[in-house]
Amino acid sequence: MLKSVAAFAVTLLLFFAPVAATAQDVNLLSRDGSIAISGNFLSFDGEFYRVETDLGVLTVDSSGVRCEGPGCPNLDGYYAQIRISGDAKGTRTLMPALISAFALRNGYTVATSPLSENQRSMVLTDAENDLTVGEFLLSDTSASEGFADLVSENTDLVLSMRKVAPKELELARQASVGDLSDPRRARVVALDGLVPVVSRSNLVESLSLSELADIYTGHVENWEAVGGADAPVAAHLMRDDLEEGSEFRRMILGRAQLDEDRVTLHDHYEALVAAIEQDPYAIGLGRMSEGGAVKPVGLSGACGFEARAMGADVKSEDYPLTRPVFLYTPARRLPKLAREFLAYAVSPAAQIVVARTDFVDQGVDELSFRDQGRRFANAIAHAGGEISLEDLQGVTSALQGAKRLTLGFRFEDGSTKLDAQSRSNVHLLAELLEAGVYDGHALTFAGFSDGQGEAAINKTLSKRRAQTVMKAVQQAMGEAFEADRVSLRAEGFGEAMPLACDDIAWGRSLNRRVEVWLKPRR
Repeated sequence: MLKSVAAFAVTLLLFFAPVAATAQDVNLLSRDGSIAISGNFLSFDGEFYRVETDLGVLTVDSSGVRCEGPGCPNLDGYYAQIRISGDAKGTRTLMPALISAFALRNGYTVATSPLSENQRSMVLTDAENDLTVGEFLLSDTSASEGFADLVSENTDLVLSMRKVAPKELELARQASVGDLSDPRRARVVALDGLVPVVSRSNLVESLSLSELADIYTGHVENWEAVGGADAPVAAHLMRDDLEEGSEFRRMILGRAQLDEDRVTLHDHYEALVAAIEQDPYAIGLGRMSEGGAVKPVGLSGACGFEARAMGADVKSEDYPLTRPVFLYTPARRLPKLAREFLAYAVSPAAQIVVARTDFVDQGVDELSFRDQGRRFANAIAHAGGEISLEDLQGVTSALQGAKRLTLGFRFEDGSTKLDAQSRSNVHLLAELLEAGVYDGHALTFAGFSDGQGEAAINKTLSKRRAQTVMKAVQQAMGEAFEADRVSLRAEGFGEAMPLACDDIAWGRSLNRRVEVWLKPRR
């Protein structure tokens, strides 16, 4: 507790957090002895102490105090320890790849060693000075266990294939971990896709999201009802996909109830794949990043559209079951090494590393106008009564000769707020513009809408969305934006080029989008 309020020689940042199970007594004394802080030691990041006191958790600048007591860390040979817990596939493959590249970029060597069946250590060393810089501890768990670890202060970062669930948000707030719904608490480091998978002997090639919902709610019990053989459906699902933040819950199950008597739940992806491999009439929700000896099934719509999980469509969010890969952080100060790693993990340089893994990177590709032939054919085939030939010609005239960037921008349901992947795309595009990648070009932010309501109103709304994205990119660049290097403009084309059926909610959400098209400046 405070024994004096004389001139502060320390910097105090006040947080509230649970006491770690290993906490011990410490006294932090200012250099002149006028201030003393007593409490339970929580952590030290090389620069700041975190101590549980009667006033809550205080974060104290170590340069202004000396530490006394049994809980004081040994500062001789100190190095940062960063714990990452969460999705098993990501912690086994994606994180090690990014950490190794981060180390190489900074001139460090890496020594990896297993600590247990589901935990490994990666020690970073400055070989030139024979100095250990830090250690990353990776725990192969699940998103649910990762968030539980964060709440109990047993991890520093959570790797998750889904958004934090409402109950996890509340637990984090109660534990003073912070508001995990704050965009600053979640970084998108890679992309993945949720994919329906069946046995390779199954004849079904595509299913609609509503058919998938009927399978998992028990309304479809026989493959014959969805164009397959006369055989009972055996449904499988990862337990973590039942959480509120998952794409399965948001895009497939919705408010319906899972048929728990007929759906087999799995904690490990390998078990789900093995069950489908062994049963010709099984179905599960797989991942692009995982694969397995199973057959992916396309997503179809009643009006004739079909989508398959492909890298370019995942990047642009044209594939409806795209899954951002998040790194969640608590609202407390992390060691400098952790902060540097987080900055690297969302940089364009890191996406080159992600591309060499089983995950989809966020690197920006360019798709030629000719590559979009199927989309333009769909636009003509499914144009509503309010879309004229002149409207279709307007889209073609504006975009012909341009290349589409694989940066999609979409908004959260019922909101004008960009979704998580789109917010990440804003910063990626801003960095590319700032680096001069598109100097001498003109970028068109092309807004599109669904077909609900009047066409003229939809055209106006689509342009507003395009302007919103364009302004977000300009704001992210700040003073670095120079109009003489690259020109930006926003256009709205309304419902003229749908990607999916308008008769279902997920189809409408896909159609409400902003694309970026690139062509040389004249």
